[in-house]
Amino acid sequence: MLIADAATDWSWNPVADLRQMWAFPFMVNAFRAGAIVAVLAGVIGWYMVLRRQSFAGHTLSTVAFPGAAGATLLGVGAVYGYFTFCVGAALVIAAIPRAGGHESGHGSGGGEEAAVTGTIQAFLLGAGFLFIALYKGFLGGVDALLFGSFLGITTTQVEVLAAVGAAVLLVLAVVGRPLLFASVDPAVATARGVPVRLLSTVFLVVLGAATAATSQITGALLVFALLVMPAATAQNLTARPVLGIAASVGIALAVTWTSLTVAYYSPYPIGFWVTTFAFAAYAASWGVRLLRERRGRAPGRRAVAAAGTPAWTSGSLL
Repeated sequence: MLIADAATDWSWNPVADLRQMWAFPFMVNAFRAGAIVAVLAGVIGWYMVLRRQSFAGHTLSTVAFPGAAGATLLGVGAVYGYFTFCVGAALVIAAIPRAGGHESGHGSGGGEEAAVTGTIQAFLLGAGFLFIALYKGFLGGVDALLFGSFLGITTTQVEVLAAVGAAVLLVLAVVGRPLLFASVDPAVATARGVPVRLLSTVFLVVLGAATAATSQITGALLVFALLVMPAATAQNLTARPVLGIAASVGIALAVTWTSLTVAYYSPYPIGFWVTTFAFAAYAASWGVRLLRERRGRAPGRRAVAAAGTPAWTSGSLL
């Protein structure tokens, strides 16, 4: 039975509707988990887009599916499969040698990295369907693994997400400044003694952990939307790192909470709403960008998207 069938219809009284929705403990847990996931996706996604490692992020989100399916086959919680496969795949990608020593996706080794990353993605996606075929029981949660669900989120899961989120954000707080330097200009950062290779590995590991956490809400196939679209939207609006990260988190929070609310009152999965609202925000940001370009106030696209020059040297935007 769908939750929309068990709940009353939208009454157009926001206060009453929110009270009615939050009367269910699983919805309270869903909003708590959604907040943690949105903050993680907003921060990690901003660095991922800046470093032009969206393909690696997409691969890690795809890997979440065979991880969850394999854990189910073994009779353990899907959350263990999410984290094991995502972090493991991140370490494999980090181990790929780069020609010229460039670690942020700008160097000549990007083609080899993309080829190996794509191979890992294809193999593990096929492995996921093999795990489902080998599972002898009724695996009714395949759609939830792929497209997300807010049903059944427990307080324990929220606590695990909070612990993972705190650890990831703590790591980023420590390496954030040198990671930004290494992302913008890896050659100069290497010349100045910044451990670019180590920073790249650390970033991929925290990206894998954030992807595993986010997959539990959006599903393995749609986690990429929450990682990349709020960040890309924010970078369309401002080239300043601090404002960009804050905007990315704010957009991700708005998208996640709005999606949870609409999904509660509709028969459609939350993943559909996440992608719809995130894309709408991205499209709107392009409208704002084009308007500001006509007024001569647009952010430096090369500074943010291509990271050819430091993002903080662009003009004041927001």
